[in-house]
Amino acid sequence: MKYHNPVFLERSVECLVTDINGVYVDVTFGGGGHSRKILEKISIKGKLFAFDQDGDALKNKLKDARFKLIHSNFINLKKFLKFYGVKRVDGIIADFGVSSYQFDTKNRGFSIRLDGPLDMRMNRKTTLTAFHVVNEYSEKKLIQVLREYGEIKKSSKLVLKILESRRSNPIKTTGQLVRIIKKIIPSRFINKYAAQVFQAIRIEVNQELDFIKEMLKQSSELLRSNGRLVCITYHSLEDRIVKKYILDGVFDGLAITDIYGNRDVPLKKLGKFEIPTKEEIIVNTRSRSAKLRIAEKI
Repeated sequence: MKYHNPVFLERSVECLVTDINGVYVDVTFGGGGHSRKILEKISIKGKLFAFDQDGDALKNKLKDARFKLIHSNFINLKKFLKFYGVKRVDGIIADFGVSSYQFDTKNRGFSIRLDGPLDMRMNRKTTLTAFHVVNEYSEKKLIQVLREYGEIKKSSKLVLKILESRRSNPIKTTGQLVRIIKKIIPSRFINKYAAQVFQAIRIEVNQELDFIKEMLKQSSELLRSNGRLVCITYHSLEDRIVKKYILDGVFDGLAITDIYGNRDVPLKKLGKFEIPTKEEIIVNTRSRSAKLRIAEKI
């Protein structure tokens, strides 16, 4: 698919759809790959709502009476479903991360390979961009972003180089940022290190982890009993959040318990997490870091 080659396409939808007459939600529509497959599975009585905050994804809208595409971040999941009269759903699927289209469109600024503007906004109506993060954040704040969201332990050296460079002229493009990284990192480590830096800045720009947490909480409230939550993650930060919430119903600390010590959690995990097959990785190299986790509403 030109816009995005969806990961775990068959497996994720197979796990998601348990009632062909049910109501389902694809909170990360993108190129519509998962949504198309869901529509193939459900009956004429079924219904599918999809969300995407990226205006470019709207051109992939599907023509189907059972389908409704909502131009919004999935943080507004409950609000929009309530607007459409939906109180409970049978399944929710989330394919986190950046679409192939976003990576491959240089003016979006997501890729370390393409020299484009420092943007990285998934929703281009928001005001915070990668340019603001790189050029206006303090030394302390930049180090915090790189450590927390890029898991870069020795980030102060890079931040000092960024501060030094931006004092002369603003850092405007992804190419400029990569060249700064190359000054301090051996060539054999450039791709991995630059990807971690870009990931950290992108997460900060889009508040990705906070939004994932809110979506997970709303999902557990919206799912009917035995309804399914299917999540596809691409890096450890996302995956830890999803894993923790499925297991304990919280993001920090221990699960809530009653006076008898019984755990009060909204979901139960189904099986172990899954990784792509070798065949899928060959076809879609960007799937190599993906993990699939499935949970059911208790």
